[in-house]
Amino acid sequence: MGLFSKREFHIADKGIDVVEKLRLGEVEQSVLIQADDTTKPILLFVHGGPCMPVPGVVSRGQDYAVSISTKELVKHFLVVFWDQRGAGKTFDKNTPKKTFRIEQYISDCHDLIDTLRSRFKQEKVYLAGHSWGTIIGLSIACRYPEKLHAYFGISQIINWQENDLICYNWLKNQAEKANDRKTLKKLEELGRPPYLILKQWTDFRRPLIKYNSMVYESETVKHPGMLGALKLFLNSREYTIKDIFHTLYSSYNLTYTQELIEDFAEINFKTVEKIETSLAFLHGLKDVHVDGKPVEQFFNELEAPFGKELVWYEKSGHMFHPDDSKKIEEFIIDYAKKHSELLVV
Repeated sequence: MGLFSKREFHIADKGIDVVEKLRLGEVEQSVLIQADDTTKPILLFVHGGPCMPVPGVVSRGQDYAVSISTKELVKHFLVVFWDQRGAGKTFDKNTPKKTFRIEQYISDCHDLIDTLRSRFKQEKVYLAGHSWGTIIGLSIACRYPEKLHAYFGISQIINWQENDLICYNWLKNQAEKANDRKTLKKLEELGRPPYLILKQWTDFRRPLIKYNSMVYESETVKHPGMLGALKLFLNSREYTIKDIFHTLYSSYNLTYTQELIEDFAEINFKTVEKIETSLAFLHGLKDVHVDGKPVEQFFNELEAPFGKELVWYEKSGHMFHPDDSKKIEEFIIDYAKKHSELLVV
């Protein structure tokens, strides 16, 4: 079997495996709910993007999900994957563009948490986020710690403007090594961050992706890459060709607004001194898309009376290697067991 083979799995007959529409923030939004046992603790995953819904509804029956694996998760948790407004199966061209604001996403997530707590009669949930999803997730952990067993920040973003500057310096260095005059000229035209205009923000990310900032590979480490992520959609039980088109094209154009870019520039968790729920930050050691140094500094300075952990994954950049995605799955399962919130299967 290859590095990225098709690995489907099925839920126990007594469990739950459904895709539903829930009304969050006045918008119908799709969620995938999976568990072998519906009495297990809730784990809600907040995908990155904002408009790249992996893990999300696309994950139904599939194991690898870019930032985590899922086959074992459903044996230990009631797992909820959510396609956020504008993304995946939630995409609706009529969603008001003015609602694509960070505070609205946070509100949607909070509504979803309360809906799940009420429906499954659980006081708290486990919350995990990847990349963009960590902005939503850490905001929830700061504001509503009493509703969480723990928060897992995978590729945690701390300060958007600082991260853009780190990326700028990395990209300039890569272009200089390659004598890439076209990219160097583009960087000169853009200037150094912050990027507060939508076109600036978009134009900067094109060469970042060109230089493979999302994926780490070496002579000994191979990765399914961006094509591997695309295969998740092509193999999905739930996604039609139309859904895939919306995910790869329409969703981006709907979601990214000038107002959202201005919101990004305000992201700064450095002002947070204390969080009153258990936390773990899980980061690719080779991540240059969301650099790990600000996460480490934040972790060291953060007061976390309920406990905190920082774990590095050696084979991974921003999109996690399948071996590391499995380790993240194992970490979250073991974390819950250690904190006595979960019966051993």
